Amino acid sequence: MPTRIQLGDIALDVVRKDIKNVHLSVHPPTGRVRIAAPRRMSLNTVRVFAIAKLPWIKRQQRKLREQERESPREYIARESHYVWGRRYLLKIIEADQHPLVELSHGRMILRVRAGTNTAKRQAILEEWYREQLRDAVPPLVEKWERLMDVGVRRFFVQRMKTKWGSCNHRAGSIRLNTDLARKPMECLEYIVVHEMAHLIEPTHSARFVALMDQFMPKWQSYREVLNRLPVRHESWDY
Repeated sequence: MPTRIQLGDIALDVVRKDIKNVHLSVHPPTGRVRIAAPRRMSLNTVRVFAIAKLPWIKRQQRKLREQERESPREYIARESHYVWGRRYLLKIIEADQHPLVELSHGRMILRVRAGTNTAKRQAILEEWYREQLRDAVPPLVEKWERLMDVGVRRFFVQRMKTKWGSCNHRAGSIRLNTDLARKPMECLEYIVVHEMAHLIEPTHSARFVALMDQFMPKWQSYREVLNRLPVRHESWDY
């Protein structure tokens, strides 16, 4: 369990790890602050480090909190939905058949049985987005395994509320947020490369940044695109 320290109105979660240096991160959507610190480092030393980083923390939190949010989705006709960064208007067709999602001429066609409620429509679309990501990821992983000389044993696609992806470097696996199927394909590729780089370097150290610069020189511009795009409207918890 993380230890929490408080600096004024900012709470910071401190996680102890078998690492040599302190690593600071600010997470969407509200700017949750996390510090990964060496196991032997005193809490007071961590606090001093955090105080020195307060201006940076506040800047990052302000950026995240100002990020545009999507309006709540009702899964009704002519509602906007996004696939790989393109906008589609939802069209509902009621038919006595298995649920089906199709894209056609700027429309996202959702075929459902009569009386299908909002929660079920949402579940159908969520599963469809998950499948889009499952299909899109393997070619990207194969491409970057060759370029980065690193192997991905398994990848997982799931709904994630606080991050776009994660990596278990010991298991050789990566996890990806289903919402990436709503974003431009280059954003997905950036996250894939980001998580694969963590298979080489688990932390956000200078070595990690050097790896990203080496393999994807424009990675910071892709990150900016992803961070500027509207994020899902929902209650986030941790």
